[in-house]
Amino acid sequence: MQIESHPSTQLHPDHIALIHNTAPIAEQARQLLPEQLELIYQQQWFKMLVPKQYGGLEMDLNQEVRLIEALAWADGSLGWVITLCTGAGWFGGFLDPQYAKEIFANRDICLAGSGAPTGTANIVKEGYLINGTWKYASGALNTTHFTANCNIMQNGEAVLDEDGKQLILPFIFKKEEVNVIPAWAYSGMVATGSHSFEVKDVIVPQKRIFKIDPSAIKVNSALYIYPFHQLAEATLAANISGMAIHFIDLCKAIFEEKRISKKLNTAQNTELTEVLSWSINRINHTRASFYDDVDCSWKNYADNDSSDQAANLQSVSQSSRKLAKKARQIVDELFPYCGLDAARSQSEINRVWRDIHTASQHSLLTFSV
Repeated sequence: MQIESHPSTQLHPDHIALIHNTAPIAEQARQLLPEQLELIYQQQWFKMLVPKQYGGLEMDLNQEVRLIEALAWADGSLGWVITLCTGAGWFGGFLDPQYAKEIFANRDICLAGSGAPTGTANIVKEGYLINGTWKYASGALNTTHFTANCNIMQNGEAVLDEDGKQLILPFIFKKEEVNVIPAWAYSGMVATGSHSFEVKDVIVPQKRIFKIDPSAIKVNSALYIYPFHQLAEATLAANISGMAIHFIDLCKAIFEEKRISKKLNTAQNTELTEVLSWSINRINHTRASFYDDVDCSWKNYADNDSSDQAANLQSVSQSSRKLAKKARQIVDELFPYCGLDAARSQSEINRVWRDIHTASQHSLLTFSV
């Protein structure tokens, strides 16, 4: 039994080789390498969701999700950084057009950041005076700009939104305005460099504030009308799926070697065959359902079809969680059959195992809808 629509078909073989060969070195360096970044810039992977009018790819969401899965299959850390920075590039659909044209003209543009509202933005004559600290900015060491949510304040008082709640808005900061705080000390996703960052007494002009809302769209495209929540859920689930398929691929080789070197008996051989077949069957089934839901939901927006739109978005949320959960279960079912090499921190399969268990801690996919 084989993985259906294997992620590797989305990538050029030379790109796969480069990513595979550099992944362990990037982990040692605890950040993406110059040659990895150069490939990303050449392929415009950070610009997958940037509007075409600013030089981006403005890729259809259903195609972007498949490419994200492939990149995460090639290497978890690289795929994760591209996913998070690509998601920030999607904000281009909401930015001041002149400012967007200015920053996205940079071939090496990369936006890292945080959605947590752990900063304050006090209204001043020149714009906003920003102070705050944010966690988990994947790609913090190779970014050109940071994005972060801030609580809007005026004269020491909270500014309220239309519903009477604290007004929270996202800002863009230049790299030189930000202090990166080394804080990523987790077992997996090591090369993401998902460090904390802080901004102290920085004045940001109005053009670098934006609002993610249908009423605030600056680029008339289905991609920016599509809700960010489901976009994020689908791309994060695709990451975990890609890593799980990488793990399954490695298991195939390990199981074949074990059949020979361990001289397994008939019952043991049968058990290995069954557990691998079960894993492939379940990931195939769950991925197929996930992509059906993503395709159907995206078609609503691409065709400007409002029928069943809300229900299809709900299906994306549900199938994203199911895929993430099933991928974790599959990896944990296979792990005990992989031998001590799977527990050796320098081995490829251990890196993949650590990556998937670290990535799956993301709160967006932890709980049921």
